[in-house]
Amino acid sequence: MDESLRWLNWATELQSLAQAGLEYSRDPYDIERFERIRTIAAEMVAYKSDVPLEKVYTLFCDESGYQTPKLDTRAAIFKNDRILLVRENDGLWSLPGGWADIGISAAENAAKEAREEAGLEVQVERLIAVQDRAKHNSPVLAHSVCKLFFLCTALGGSFTANIETTESAYFAEDSLPPLSESKNTREQVEMCFAAYRDPHWTVQFD
Repeated sequence: MDESLRWLNWATELQSLAQAGLEYSRDPYDIERFERIRTIAAEMVAYKSDVPLEKVYTLFCDESGYQTPKLDTRAAIFKNDRILLVRENDGLWSLPGGWADIGISAAENAAKEAREEAGLEVQVERLIAVQDRAKHNSPVLAHSVCKLFFLCTALGGSFTANIETTESAYFAEDSLPPLSESKNTREQVEMCFAAYRDPHWTVQFD
């Protein structure tokens, strides 16, 4: 564990405990205490990160129910031994992907993100990996995230610039562009290449 981020682990755990307490408690005094604990957790994050408390509270404390990890899906699409990446608004490149939506499966979400960010209709072929984001990507977030990587085959379509991505292109493994490492690292992209080349790939997981 990065000792400089121990405070974030404490704040995240306090938030999780407070959210569970708010979900299951019926005593008004306990509810008041859990609300205060959740506010303290948000104040800790705001104080250490210089992010306004209102924004932290919206991102960090605006959920209800028992707290569980968020899901992020990524589509690995290949053509002629090259992988498709999309260019984000910040100029960095990533596999098409994003937060999983309610009402559709994780595989359906990967296909939706490929359509929205890369303009491609895809067939989701198989699962490559399920990873704990905190073990692979930076910066560390205040909430837990599970990342699901899917191997996909493009069926058709073409790229159109949109509010999330400005360009798409296929890249060889030895000539990857600057990556958005908060979304996918070089190691994760290389993992996708390995899965693409191995018809007997074993799903990786943490």
